[in-house]
Amino acid sequence: MPSIAIVPMGAVEDDVLAAIELGIGETFGFEIRRLPPKGVPEFAFDEERRQYSSEMILRWLLKEVRGDTVKLLGVSPVDMFIPMLSFVFGQAQLHGKVATLALARLRQEFYGLEPNPGVFLHRAVTEAIHELGHTLGLTHCPERSCPMSLATNLQQLDRKTSGLCTSCSILVRETVRSLHGSGN
Repeated sequence: MPSIAIVPMGAVEDDVLAAIELGIGETFGFEIRRLPPKGVPEFAFDEERRQYSSEMILRWLLKEVRGDTVKLLGVSPVDMFIPMLSFVFGQAQLHGKVATLALARLRQEFYGLEPNPGVFLHRAVTEAIHELGHTLGLTHCPERSCPMSLATNLQQLDRKTSGLCTSCSILVRETVRSLHGSGN
């Protein structure tokens, strides 16, 4: 049966992974499999920026796709970037197989604030849905409460719900149906 696999890269708490698995399972209707943890890919660390290259991590994740895995989400506690931005919450291949989620900036503690587990879990689930939505062909949605809307800061991310808007739901439904039918 086709599935979405999640691979923790580094120390990611079980409750965080469980919340992400539940959220993406409910949103996309795939079986969710958690793969054994891997280390943070140190080769992707940029010494000058003190961050990890999400592009290098995506290329690495592509080599990890196996069997009936239709999509693979790498979840890591680190801070990531792409060359043209100072940071990213995650990155994905549009219509591709892999996505990554960078948890560091989703935590209140990153900004010197008190931890807020509820806010953090909402951000992690919403951003995981966003990145996996890109792998299923969804682009940025103009509806600001949709998980597929663009979020370049936490205020935008916190306005999102974890449920796809009607338009994005319709767009993704056919893609999901074809992936269930094809077995890959």
